[in-house]
Amino acid sequence: MDDIKALETRITDALDRIAWQLSKPKAAPVVDDGPSVADLTAQLDAERGANAQLEERVAKLKSRQDGQIVDLEKRSSDQAAQIAALDAQLQQLRGSNADLTEVCAKLRAAATDGVADAELINRALMAEVDGLTAQRSAEAAEVAAILADLKPLLQQEA
Repeated sequence: MDDIKALETRITDALDRIAWQLSKPKAAPVVDDGPSVADLTAQLDAERGANAQLEERVAKLKSRQDGQIVDLEKRSSDQAAQIAALDAQLQQLRGSNADLTEVCAKLRAAATDGVADAELINRALMAEVDGLTAQRSAEAAEVAAILADLKPLLQQEA
């Protein structure tokens, strides 16, 4: 960016010198030892060419940067969605574990009383299956999040 500012300053100075030369009356003899109009025109053309090249480079850099920003925003939104899905799975797992803990406490109490309640055993087994299912879903969501992060890295290497 400093190169662009420096070249812009040089171009502005060259244009000011040209304007100054052109504003002088034509009938008066030119005594100034400054550069001739042809030299100034050549310098101006060179500066315009350099400026055009710099503008092209800036446009390419901006395009590349915009593309990277779009990619980062997409990755960010994808990761946010994955985190939300993982959080939902973890909440379900916590709920299943809480239910399992409650049923196990009731089952222990029934066992200490010497009463074997088939419904409590059934509920305990169902809570355990639900807990395992929720744990499996949470692990699958975590694996999906990791794979989503690794996939762009693997594609860059390929």
